[in-house]
Amino acid sequence: MKPVEQEPTGTTNSGRASVGMEDIVRAHHVLREVIVRTPLQRDAVLSAKYNCNVYLKREDLQVVRSFKIRGAYNMIRSLAPAELEKGIVCASAGNHAQGVAFSCNALGIHGKIFMPSTTPNQKVKQVRRFGGDNVEVVLTGDTYDDAYEEAMRACNEQGMTFIHPFDQPKIIAGNGTVAMEIMESLDEKADYVFVTIGGGGLAAGVGTYMKTVSPETRIIGVEPLGAASMSEAMFRKQVVTLDDIDKFVDGAAVKRVGDLTFDICSGTLDDIVKVPEGKACTTILELYNENAIVVEPAGSLAVAALEQYREQIAGKTVVCVISGGNNDIDRMQEIKERSLIYEGLKYYFMVNFPQRAGALREFLVEVLGPNDDIARFEYTKKHDKENGPALVGIELMYKEDYQPLIERMNRKGLAYTELNKNLNLFNMLI
Repeated sequence: MKPVEQEPTGTTNSGRASVGMEDIVRAHHVLREVIVRTPLQRDAVLSAKYNCNVYLKREDLQVVRSFKIRGAYNMIRSLAPAELEKGIVCASAGNHAQGVAFSCNALGIHGKIFMPSTTPNQKVKQVRRFGGDNVEVVLTGDTYDDAYEEAMRACNEQGMTFIHPFDQPKIIAGNGTVAMEIMESLDEKADYVFVTIGGGGLAAGVGTYMKTVSPETRIIGVEPLGAASMSEAMFRKQVVTLDDIDKFVDGAAVKRVGDLTFDICSGTLDDIVKVPEGKACTTILELYNENAIVVEPAGSLAVAALEQYREQIAGKTVVCVISGGNNDIDRMQEIKERSLIYEGLKYYFMVNFPQRAGALREFLVEVLGPNDDIARFEYTKKHDKENGPALVGIELMYKEDYQPLIERMNRKGLAYTELNKNLNLFNMLI
């Protein structure tokens, strides 16, 4: 499908520079130098599950395994020769850093990438690999905010240009080329497009293009439940900074969305879905086991949101943007754990066993069901263990086995605390 019209860059209602069709088409021509035109694949498993045609836009197959190269390269490529000569700066702990590093190497310019010192070594290595000799990685502070402050200091002191991860017209226009490729690959109109929201740069770009060429297509933004900054901004009708967020979905865990991305998303998104982090984990495992697709937590969100739209999308043509696949293998155990807890298949208890011989054996025989399994057991005292409570993790085969388990524990007269229902204790002990 081809664009029906082009609109030049204008301004939003707030007066900030916006992004139009012309900017996205121009970015498309620029990006042909470096990016992969990622496939749009019909997914038979998801299509059968939701009784519709589900297509996956596979940005996990991009050159840096995420869409971030699109905005980063388009932005850097637009800089004047004098700006390029001074070099560029970014702050990031993930995909944006890799996109900037790749762009610096491709264009032969110097880049300084500030990353928190807590960034996993695997991600630091990836940035250095993509950037080669053109990129200097600076590890500083413990948080993104610390890295950002140092990046801005470098900009001010050395006259370098800061490359924002999402809140800049050229970044948004580059991201919008994802939608352009979607529409050119489809033989039919997309009824729904589900797109991840972190800072809002991808959703703003995709929404701008889709609403221009196919205004009847519904654009559904998807955020992690523990970091729903765009939803909060929409509710308050202004950008706000969240006090605390769950950082698990690291590619989309943003305390504050962009001012420009908020302006654009306010006019292009039809809805925002909030996905629990545990549901994202379940989706990661399902995509791997059923489709052999490796996605990062943020990359799973668009697919994870389909369950909440099951009735609306039946019989429709649906596109999910898989935003990235940079998943650290070391996180898989945590991902499995979060999935089991969300699905109601794993529970943790602090159990005070009676202080007599055979109490633990009775628990195994009389309390555990035939399909239940002890996944973790440890006494909480280093000395005189048997006189203290024990931490017990129980994994169920079916979520329906939970209530019978609780009934057997009560009948047995055990004193216990269910940690899944006590967030403070759960976070402290698990």
